[in-house]
Amino acid sequence: MSNYVRLGIVGAGSIALRGHFPHLTMADVRDRVRITAVCDPVLARAQAASAKYNVPAAYATLEELLAAGDVDAVSLCSPIGVHYEQGMLAVEQGLHVHFNKSMTTTVDEANRLIDTARAKGVKLVASPGEMLRPRHQRIKQLIDEGALGRLTWAVTGSAFGTYHEDESSVRSGDDPLTNINPAWYFRKPGGGPLYDMTVYGLHAMTGILGPAKRVTAFSGVRVHEREFRGERLPTDMDDNTLMVLDFGDAFFAFVYGVAAGGLPNAGRPLIYGVDGVINGSTINGKPIEYAGMELDAEFGMNGSLPHVVGQHRTMEEAHVYEDVMQLVDWVLDDKPTNATAEHARHVVEIFDAAYRSAETGQAQEIHSTF
Repeated sequence: MSNYVRLGIVGAGSIALRGHFPHLTMADVRDRVRITAVCDPVLARAQAASAKYNVPAAYATLEELLAAGDVDAVSLCSPIGVHYEQGMLAVEQGLHVHFNKSMTTTVDEANRLIDTARAKGVKLVASPGEMLRPRHQRIKQLIDEGALGRLTWAVTGSAFGTYHEDESSVRSGDDPLTNINPAWYFRKPGGGPLYDMTVYGLHAMTGILGPAKRVTAFSGVRVHEREFRGERLPTDMDDNTLMVLDFGDAFFAFVYGVAAGGLPNAGRPLIYGVDGVINGSTINGKPIEYAGMELDAEFGMNGSLPHVVGQHRTMEEAHVYEDVMQLVDWVLDDKPTNATAEHARHVVEIFDAAYRSAETGQAQEIHSTF
């Protein structure tokens, strides 16, 4: 391997165009990482991204990209439902992998990926790296020190709304980089608000509170069809899921991923105890003090992330760039990260078990930890 990581981008869709390409082709990272290839089943899209960002090679398939042998690692920016298959292809060829959220759709897939990567000696990093955030690290410290007293319950969740239909920079144009159809977000496998949006809050919640032990849920499809640029998009993946997590000793959390309508004024995370509440960046209504809080106040939640410096602070999807750089540091400097595949597996198992609970009407045990 060269003295920088040669990175392949798998999928030239929304997350790659708004996050990976703009950040990872900047001059300040060229000594650490360079995008050397991109693939997308819409070859014209891969070629357009290659031309716009000066990426040397463009392919239609991951198999072609891997066969060319010009990458050390890949970042999977493809629909969540194909992450497992693509991740296994890369791992089996000895490549390091960054998974955009969510890593897989089932815990069995996650187990096989982790076991194969360990056997091959390759590294896996999985978004979202919520515990890379200094604020979340400080919240965990405060709770461990007893700042809220005995914890009682917690809340997290997200709503789809029309977020993906309204991503104007990649949805509203006529060329391959701006006319990307969001249909997969609403289809099986891998669609739905849990894997796509609730994953953030649940990574933060479990990172702060520790692994969950059981889950029970109701789930189904509430909005059966969506509209995008005059086209009707059918929904067959659950878009309305409400669950209760059991962390043990009667400490519970309410978690939701819904078609529309989130809870008002609920920060990430929202944790209650007998002595108060942590809601986003406040404890009992007062600001939580932590290293980098001024940067977060100025640039949003990503301002204090370790690699998000200079111009990166003002760009979209800086947290994804941070997660990729965690893999780069691990590959080049043998510096492990807390954005681990094991943590991602635990969150995936919660989702996997929640859907099973909704089908069976029974609470489901969670077996993984991190």
